[in-house]
Amino acid sequence: MSASRIEQAFTRLRDEHRPGMVTYVTAGDPDAATSAQILIALAHAGADVLEVGVPFSDPLADGPVIQRATERALAGGMTLRGTLDVVRTVRQSVETPIVLFTYANPVVRMDAAVFAREAKAAGVDGVLILDYPVEEAEPLRAALIGAGLDPIFLISPTTSEERIRKSAELGAGFLYVISRLGVTGVRDRLPEDVGELMKRIRRCADLPVALGFGIAHPSQVAEACRVADAAVVGSALVNVVAEHAASAKVSEHASEYVRWLKNGL
Repeated sequence: MSASRIEQAFTRLRDEHRPGMVTYVTAGDPDAATSAQILIALAHAGADVLEVGVPFSDPLADGPVIQRATERALAGGMTLRGTLDVVRTVRQSVETPIVLFTYANPVVRMDAAVFAREAKAAGVDGVLILDYPVEEAEPLRAALIGAGLDPIFLISPTTSEERIRKSAELGAGFLYVISRLGVTGVRDRLPEDVGELMKRIRRCADLPVALGFGIAHPSQVAEACRVADAAVVGSALVNVVAEHAASAKVSEHASEYVRWLKNGL
């Protein structure tokens, strides 16, 4: 089996001796067409992986910024199928890896096998189902693997070494590591113990690691990438989109923000 776009991207980063950046955008915020334009602009600005959030009515792990983005997207009629349409549009313009960030409910409601097949056809490369524990992931994971998609698992500061190993064994592409407990949102600094967390993960897993939750400044990007293979920017970028949603240049503002963050690399 050939390497996925995600695997190829992290291999390229390793070969070029540089860290990467994963950018998160909520599909349908501020509307479907604009979110597609934003994703394309982020790819051109140098994002190494595009993470696309599927709007869900009960986003348990998301802070207020992403919750409001989800509410706007849902009010505008965005759905899981609509998200796949956004991805399909983006894929026509860029080859950057695309990861869907979703909760289990929309996937199960569509049917895991149908979802995996349609996601692959739309141009998705990997899927992170936030609220599906690794111990119970096999049915959904099997559908993803069968369709040629990378299942991506979440690691937190309290994840045991056994579960880290299991997540690496069942996962592909990379591990998504959250630097702190709680919901998403911008923070002033990364936790002081993030280095120890990363050491523990490296002892248990060989997959590349993307580190997120709270990154909003080039100095934080640099700090994250001293220990991880890539930094994830989410709430701060979603906030930029919200601030400029009424502007015809919202995608430019988003891409300029990512270029500014990449100064930290």
